[in-house]
Amino acid sequence: MSAILTVCRKEILDNSRDRRTLLTATLLGPLLGPIFFVFIFNVSISRATSSADEQIDVPIIGAEYAGNLVAFLASRGIGASEGHGLGSIDEAVRAVRNGDQEVVVFVDDSFGEDLASEAGAHVTLVYDESDTASGRRVGRVRGSVGAYSQQIGTLRLLARGLDPSVVRPLIIDNFDVSTAEERSSLILGMLTYFLLFATLMGGLHLATDTTAGERERKSLEPLLATPVSRSSLILGKMGATTAYMLLSLALTLACFAIAIPYMSIDDLGMSTSFDPVTALTAFLVLLPFAPLGAALMTTVACFTKSYKEAQSYLGFVILVPTLPLILASILNVRPSLALMAVPSLSQHLLITNLIRAEPLEASMLAVSVATTLLLGLLLAYAAVRLYGRERILG
Repeated sequence: MSAILTVCRKEILDNSRDRRTLLTATLLGPLLGPIFFVFIFNVSISRATSSADEQIDVPIIGAEYAGNLVAFLASRGIGASEGHGLGSIDEAVRAVRNGDQEVVVFVDDSFGEDLASEAGAHVTLVYDESDTASGRRVGRVRGSVGAYSQQIGTLRLLARGLDPSVVRPLIIDNFDVSTAEERSSLILGMLTYFLLFATLMGGLHLATDTTAGERERKSLEPLLATPVSRSSLILGKMGATTAYMLLSLALTLACFAIAIPYMSIDDLGMSTSFDPVTALTAFLVLLPFAPLGAALMTTVACFTKSYKEAQSYLGFVILVPTLPLILASILNVRPSLALMAVPSLSQHLLITNLIRAEPLEASMLAVSVATTLLLGLLLAYAAVRLYGRERILG
């Protein structure tokens, strides 16, 4: 154990002398990730909330044929823009395709006659479904035109002495049982991706440099000639890698704990309890994943013969733990005891429970910790065996 700690301390000190690598692994990554996360979601939330209330002007071709419709749209904050220079539906299509307009309302010249004769009056909305930036405004225009249509239909029924509810055989009442914290997991559920990625990136350079890097620099053979067993050497290197991974994880969680309160999720009817206590709990949940990640990267790096080759392999390896998270998000997987046996996925589900302000079950936490550490030990054993071969010098 003394030899392992000595090697671990030596690798930590050596890596700390590389200021650029240290800055990237422990500062830029943990800092930029939370800032980017909060910025992107604040912009998305701002667009979602502002477009619902803002006054918008829409070109209405044939507005003179539908004065009541224009007035109804104006009452909903949708004004008829003037001077748009559009006179036909073909011109409207070109304007939308060229990006000059987001949505154009085209009223048929027979609108008034069709409406008076109780036939179906035609209103065409011209828009680009692939333009996500205009999606909210297009939805507002479509919904307002649909509301006007429903209002006209209701008046027609009342004029004939019929109850409008006749055409509504089903009345759907929505009853949402989710809490504000549970709804916030739809957004903050991506938090685990950043945490796992930051953890692995924190030790990526050290895992590569202390194995493939030493072999390429020809410093591995003198190191193996020292009176320290190979198992102590590789375990010490993995210990140093784990230390940097935990440092990166702690810094990332601290930045998230500071940045998340600045997210405007309250505007969407959500709330979060991601405070320093939650961040500390998340650190303890992810703690067993660090030695697993260190052992995995060290094992893969032991197969390689050069620093660049190791980087190419490990660049793919760090994506592997995120694959179960993607499946869980697509399938909306709920925590279960069986899923706690899958590393990275179990941590993701437990942290999601923290975000949803749900208690962590001791049995699930125990299985997650045990299986993650067991797989880490198996990979560490594989790394020790690989490091003990004479081919390691080749």
